[in-house]
Amino acid sequence: MNFPWKRNLYVLWLGVFFCSTAYSMVIPFMSLFIAHDLGVTEHLTLWSGVAFGITFLAGALISPYWGSLSDKYGRKPMLLRSGFALSAVYLLYFFVKDPYQLIAVRILSGLLAGYVPSAIALVATNTPEKHVGYSLGIMSTAGAAGGIIGPLVGGSLSKFIGYRESFLASGCVVLISALIALIFVKEQNFDRNRERSHVLDDLKEASANRPLMGKLFVVLIVTASVMVLEPLLSLYVLDLGASASNASFSSGIIFSAVGISTVIAAPLWGKIGERIGYRNTLMIGLIGGGVGNILQHFFHSLVGFGVLRFVYGLFFAAVFPALNALIVQATKPEFRGRAFSLNQSASQLGNMVGPIAGGALGGWISIPIVFVLNGLLLAITAATLRWKSLFGSGRSKERKLSNS
Repeated sequence: MNFPWKRNLYVLWLGVFFCSTAYSMVIPFMSLFIAHDLGVTEHLTLWSGVAFGITFLAGALISPYWGSLSDKYGRKPMLLRSGFALSAVYLLYFFVKDPYQLIAVRILSGLLAGYVPSAIALVATNTPEKHVGYSLGIMSTAGAAGGIIGPLVGGSLSKFIGYRESFLASGCVVLISALIALIFVKEQNFDRNRERSHVLDDLKEASANRPLMGKLFVVLIVTASVMVLEPLLSLYVLDLGASASNASFSSGIIFSAVGISTVIAAPLWGKIGERIGYRNTLMIGLIGGGVGNILQHFFHSLVGFGVLRFVYGLFFAAVFPALNALIVQATKPEFRGRAFSLNQSASQLGNMVGPIAGGALGGWISIPIVFVLNGLLLAITAATLRWKSLFGSGRSKERKLSNS
């Protein structure tokens, strides 16, 4: 391949890093923003869950449409569309006055999102197949690195200048992601005269691909597993003894622990997946993540909880790079843009269900019990993959690619 795929990988790593940094500067502290700036005191966990989840419902509904456009016009236009649009949406958060306005802005954010999935799709479709696993592992570290820096920066900004001002800063950071894509990203030419596929036809074609549908189902489950804790962690930090004035900063450190471990482990898991197969790598990540979640029930100090979150991240870092590589293996090149848009829809549905479930469960049972249920979900998913063979005929493709 004469295409400069390595340059795209490095440039898009930076773009995803800045985009993820902007997201994690403010979103982990949404519960605190709702309570502090919007004055919500009743049903706080439920409001937090809805505010988290509604964005992803909107994203799940619109993603197949953006995917059909990306396969005809390219992934770079989708990068530019989402990057510039989201930088403007972040500015709207500054003017929100009540939780209803917040939900309206969150819906708009979901409808216009798509930078990170588009970047992953561009890398996956413009990289030699023997390097796909490693490249996707590297891309995972971009989001994780943003997840390290973002909460620390956002926690500090929200403490010293306020939550609203943090949204303004996030808008500027997303703008950097858009400018990077505009100036430096290159993509293979697309036939713009080709007839654009219809969403219903894409869904029918995907539903006939059993290995792909199995992977999308797993994406939904593991994303929900991650997000079920999102509206609860900041509140749990308060339960562990952090003061109200330092809650955002302490939460930022806890959120960053998983990001640090992912940056360390994700490239290694990408190489391991090329040797032992991505399905086996996925199994290890699910089992390790499940055990790590269950063990969080038994740690009741900030330091111990942070350390365990770090260890959990070392294993869970294997999951999403393996799933992305398996989606590449299960689809034809001309369908991969749409496949990754469906992957985004599955992820967005998980992102919607997880926070709403977490917010509801947090109001009924103790947060440590939610950790246990979350771990059991991952363990059951791993067992299902092992005994029901959701990946079916995808195994032969996986072995072929891992040995190439």
